[in-house]
Amino acid sequence: MSDLDLSTQNTNSSQTADTSQNLKDQAADAGAKMQQRARDALKDSTEVARDKFKEAADAAKGVAAGAADDFQNQAREQQRSGADFVGRLAGNIRDAARAFENDAPFAARSINSAAEYVDEAAEKIRSGSIRDLVDGATDFAKRQPAAFLGLSVLAGFAAVRFLKASGNQTSSSSSHRGEAS
Repeated sequence: MSDLDLSTQNTNSSQTADTSQNLKDQAADAGAKMQQRARDALKDSTEVARDKFKEAADAAKGVAAGAADDFQNQAREQQRSGADFVGRLAGNIRDAARAFENDAPFAARSINSAAEYVDEAAEKIRSGSIRDLVDGATDFAKRQPAAFLGLSVLAGFAAVRFLKASGNQTSSSSSHRGEAS
């Protein structure tokens, strides 16, 4: 081999080595760029996910707060309706007491006392919490079990009388409608 061939071979070897090194450097740079892009993408997606989770949490809080408000409003409405019903029950108990005034004045006084207690309960329902009413009724039942039992019986009697009176009004209303037809 001649010197020219050797020098060409050496040049080709050094060019190949340079090209190899150049390719390695380019691959390393490309890998570093891809790694940086992956880190950036991960960081961006983490931030987006965090933002979306925060938005979802805020929306859930808003829905929960709205549901709680709706529940409280419905509970207040039920409380008012219950107080009105108990107030009407007290009036019916007073009506029952009037029915006993001539025949059994002692029973009429007891029934009127029950009506006053029921009226007080209606006011407590209207202005207080249900828990306070339950606690008061429990305390009253513990202090005066006989009176509580008597009031329960009288309340049942008044409720039956009220239901019978309501039934008569309904059937008389429907018979009047039938006659009008």
